[in-house]
Amino acid sequence: MHLVEGLPEGVFVGQTQIEHPKALASEISELAGFNLALHVQDDPRRVQQHRMSLLNDFAEFGVNKITWMTQTHSTICHTINDEMPFDALIGDGLVTQQKAHALMMMTADCLPVVLGNASGTEVANLHAGWRGLAGGIIENTLAEMQTAPTWAWLGAAISQPCFEVGAEVKQAFCEKYPKLESAFEHSKNVGKFQADLYEIARYILNQHGIEKVLGGDQCSYRQAEHYYSYRRNPKAGRMATFVFMR
Repeated sequence: MHLVEGLPEGVFVGQTQIEHPKALASEISELAGFNLALHVQDDPRRVQQHRMSLLNDFAEFGVNKITWMTQTHSTICHTINDEMPFDALIGDGLVTQQKAHALMMMTADCLPVVLGNASGTEVANLHAGWRGLAGGIIENTLAEMQTAPTWAWLGAAISQPCFEVGAEVKQAFCEKYPKLESAFEHSKNVGKFQADLYEIARYILNQHGIEKVLGGDQCSYRQAEHYYSYRRNPKAGRMATFVFMR
């Protein structure tokens, strides 16, 4: 469990990696390590044991509630505090003002974005692939928050040299934010571009007054020893990005 430094007192952010001392063995090589996703053909009991191990890791910080969701590359964001939903929440953003409540977001190349305010009384966690970023998952999460976030953290995602997209993806962003032209470089394949998710997210965050943007210096595709990558292997497991207030 790798925690981020430089955040308001009592706020904890981090992202799991493939390596974890309590990772259980798997007969499926793509899922070896600390997979936390139930939708990737892993043994559900193994995944739930991994999730319980994570909750035990968090318990030393006083965490007593953990919320996962069914992620759909949408722009849907939920605020969740004391509620205990019977059905799984569907969407790609979570906001809480409740202390000791861990918000979870799974990724394997898409960009995890964590937000919070200066006083450490409200945090958000969102899953931002290119569809979510283009559709407005950051903007929708900001609108859902009760206070203005002053900082963001970007977890491990696929880096620009490894992320090829079509012209329609570039168009989706540049029609909305013309200055994002710089986030796309021509690929060696005609009509294709290399997209920089980190630059895109930083630009959108900066446009909404969030100047302190931490992280954004990893590559899930290249760093195979640390991170799962869907583009590297479509049968891969998932990491989890977390945020909670002590």
